Amino acid sequence: MDEQMLIKQIALKTRNGNVDNISRTNFYETFYFQHPEIKWALLAAFVSRNAGWNMCDLNGDVYSKILSSSYAELLFLTYERANWLIFQDAFPQLLVYHYSTIYRRPMFHLLKKFQVSSFMYHEWMRFWITRNEDRLLKALIINEQNVIQKPVIDHPLFRKKIFQSLPFKGQDFLHYSIVILPTLQGELFGASVKKFVKVDERIELGKTIAEILFKPALFPQFLTFVRKTTHTGSRFDFEKFLLGRKCRTTPFLRIAFPVIRHQKPVEQSWDEKGKVQSKWFDPPQMKQPIQITNWYKRKRKEIEIVASIKEWFQLHRKMD
Repeated sequence: MDEQMLIKQIALKTRNGNVDNISRTNFYETFYFQHPEIKWALLAAFVSRNAGWNMCDLNGDVYSKILSSSYAELLFLTYERANWLIFQDAFPQLLVYHYSTIYRRPMFHLLKKFQVSSFMYHEWMRFWITRNEDRLLKALIINEQNVIQKPVIDHPLFRKKIFQSLPFKGQDFLHYSIVILPTLQGELFGASVKKFVKVDERIELGKTIAEILFKPALFPQFLTFVRKTTHTGSRFDFEKFLLGRKCRTTPFLRIAFPVIRHQKPVEQSWDEKGKVQSKWFDPPQMKQPIQITNWYKRKRKEIEIVASIKEWFQLHRKMD
């Protein structure tokens, strides 16, 4: 296969994988099992699962009573846009690496055909030589969080209607910004970020989740969850182990939401506008408990109570 055919092949596979949250998750997981040395792929799969759970919450039994339909729709589009952009940027990188292993020579010069940052070109070349898996993991976290900063986090519509909104500022209550790593034993691990709009904070969260994910004592449990649990978007995927629930309170993602068509923005690469900060490669600062099972159960109960109260007030307002 010549390089032009290879570029077309990578573009086609990326397009097929970037249909919706379910396809992205499946493609990340499939790639990781092909190339377990690329740890970021498994991290991305778990983050993608979390995005799906957050999306489906918006059409679930609880959040639909708390949030307006217009707000929920825009919040869904925010999740969808960010995750589409990350996949559109990252998956060609993974495929270029895949073909490099097949042809047994680095082919990372092809990354420029997919508007991948020069920062990542140098990081992939470094990895090809050093095989430093943790360095590449952090580099991909850094890159993808910078990729979504301008087109999503700083986008005027999303910033005003979502990130500056009262519901999002109460995200600690609604747990928008927590990443959960479930196990089949019904235990949950994870971490959250307070200032989601800050790229430094999201990078720190990514590194923290990666640190938890690949802890030798926990990693086999997370891997077993991925192998044995099909991602549907519904929190029932893990709540059935945690809460012993017999039915879903959130729907299947592909039933709840349509496929969204996106266009990749044409703009200057983030690393041409700002400096890569050395602190981004530092180890994460593990400040909070990583075992969050009891916290999650308590938080779910609190949200259900708030939803019931709001539903009661709305019902009595109509009766009056």
